[in-house]
Amino acid sequence: MPASETTLQRRFSVHGVAEAPERSHLIEGLSFEDAALHFIEDHHPAANADDEISLLVEDCETGERQCFRVDLETGETAPCD
Repeated sequence: MPASETTLQRRFSVHGVAEAPERSHLIEGLSFEDAALHFIEDHHPAANADDEISLLVEDCETGERQCFRVDLETGETAPCD
């Protein structure tokens, strides 16, 4: 990985929306969306009936939170409703 990408990595706390925050995992990524996708690759969470999963992603430095729905078949992401 080039040094410029390494310096842009941030730490995020990621867990399923239906899970307790204590079940979160620390994930490094370039963005909220990148962290959500890395979480899925690393932890293989179970999908709902629509082959989607909803994840809460929190920036460990700023505390900002974003929620994503991820289609596990296509990898497409969208904000939670």
